[in-house]
Amino acid sequence: MITSSKALRRTTVVAVAAGAVAATGALAVPAQAATPAPPSIVAKGGFVMNNASGAAYYAKAADTRRSTGSTTKMMTFEVVLRQKHLNLDSRVTVQKAYSDYIVSKNASSAHLIVGDKPTVRQLLYGMMLPSGCDAAYALADKYGVGTTRAVRVKQFIGQMNSTAKSLGLRNTHFDSFDGIGNGSNYSTPRDLTKLASNAMKFSTFRSVVKTRTLKTKVTTRTNGYRYYSWTNTNTLLGTYSGTIGVKTGSGPQAGYCLVFAATRGSRTVIGTVLASSSVTQRAADARKLMDYAFKR
Repeated sequence: MITSSKALRRTTVVAVAAGAVAATGALAVPAQAATPAPPSIVAKGGFVMNNASGAAYYAKAADTRRSTGSTTKMMTFEVVLRQKHLNLDSRVTVQKAYSDYIVSKNASSAHLIVGDKPTVRQLLYGMMLPSGCDAAYALADKYGVGTTRAVRVKQFIGQMNSTAKSLGLRNTHFDSFDGIGNGSNYSTPRDLTKLASNAMKFSTFRSVVKTRTLKTKVTTRTNGYRYYSWTNTNTLLGTYSGTIGVKTGSGPQAGYCLVFAATRGSRTVIGTVLASSSVTQRAADARKLMDYAFKR
């Protein structure tokens, strides 16, 4: 046993030093921040996940089937991008049937003019930014297979459903090309998020859905030209830091819907809210879910 005064002094110095470390916290392990409480959203359904890993951060009625409004157009876009030998610069002549459809359904419109010849790429912008149902109709008519317009559109919707199946979207079914359904057009927050995540793998899709405004030159019936100007209905673009897409939707049955995505640093979060109460509220719900996800 050490009992010398020298040893006692050494023990005292060590004890004092240890007390100083404890007092200053120089060697203390920093406490980890507490996990934030899940947010409360108005939307009846919601889901948000890590886009890279698929890890879910939040779910509210995430697998409950609901009407989806124009978020359906993400699948219309996906089906177009899957076409063999796709030429985004090929032209499509706008038919009177497309404008008649807009009027009869009181639908959102890209204001396509009969006889004009927009490219497929321009139609994709017209479908996604102002949520043009006329542009969606034109794409379904072009890429459906059949001898009549009705048959082509039906076959195109069949392509939408077969694509949903191939992506493992078990709670999704389409009966329209634009979300104006006939009783069996539905999906879930989880499925729509998965669909958006897959679509974002396509550079064309990413470019379109992150665009806030577009002015584009379209060939007319007489081979002249006119300009179309479109503004994205996704109000998160430019107002929520890092937003990169993706699609709004609304309707009497759907309420107000929004599929959203944002990137901060090396992380992208992506999600969906369905059946919110207003345009403003769906954006507020999405902000809450992304704020929460980025803190996780």
